[in-house]
Amino acid sequence: MASTSEIKNGLCMNYNNDVYKVVEFLHVKPGKGPAFVRTKLKSLTNGRVVDNTFPAGHKIDIVRVERRIFQYLYKDDTGYHFMNNETYEQISIEEKLIDNSKFLKESAQVEILYDVEKDTALTIELPQYEIFEITQTDPGAKGNTATNASKPATIETGAEIKVPIFINEGDKVRIETATGNYMERVK
Repeated sequence: MASTSEIKNGLCMNYNNDVYKVVEFLHVKPGKGPAFVRTKLKSLTNGRVVDNTFPAGHKIDIVRVERRIFQYLYKDDTGYHFMNNETYEQISIEEKLIDNSKFLKESAQVEILYDVEKDTALTIELPQYEIFEITQTDPGAKGNTATNASKPATIETGAEIKVPIFINEGDKVRIETATGNYMERVK
């Protein structure tokens, strides 16, 4: 058992008979009354996000997790298949454990969080930024540069994103995988 003073982003804990990961937290010490910790927790089993406030000193049950590097191989009817880079062991994971699976491209290196005690996969974390090729987009309207104009584009994985109007088919762009936001064009 640990206390709320150990809460930080990425910490995994048992809460309401489920495993949650801390997405955001804020230690609050009001001028009047006791201190508390305001958190945003994400369930690693169903993806639901909940807000919760813990009183200062509250005991929490931390889940020991281990990050393992895997390479994404392919997707089929049974799920997404990954290979451990050290042991060459292959595993299959359900789509619900992957955030933004539409940004998962073949041979990408991902981190899989494992519950050490149960040796089960909890969630998959994609790289923060990934480079994709634009496979389809409409030509932009010339002269429309006064505002931050954007247009829809399809990337190599089939996901649709918004890009600036100067991006053309065949261009490579850097995308933030958590949000799907365009970051920059890559030469």
